[in-house]
Amino acid sequence: MTSKSQHIVKNPSGGWAVKRSGSSRVTKVYLNKKEAIERGRAIAKNQKSELYIHGVDGKVLEKDSYIMDAEK
Repeated sequence: MTSKSQHIVKNPSGGWAVKRSGSSRVTKVYLNKKEAIERGRAIAKNQKSELYIHGVDGKVLEKDSYIMDAEK
């Protein structure tokens, strides 16, 4: 996990949030998970980092890495 990793997490106040690894604040909250994933993926691609998609229970369900894309 890199410090720039993006996480899609359930927001306690409702919706789904994009959150940078290690940050106490969320980047943005979306009404549905699909929108949050799309935004998180775009950020991860732009920053050549990783995307972690969490479930409602907080466990990582899926991980995508865009680090290798930077080395091509």
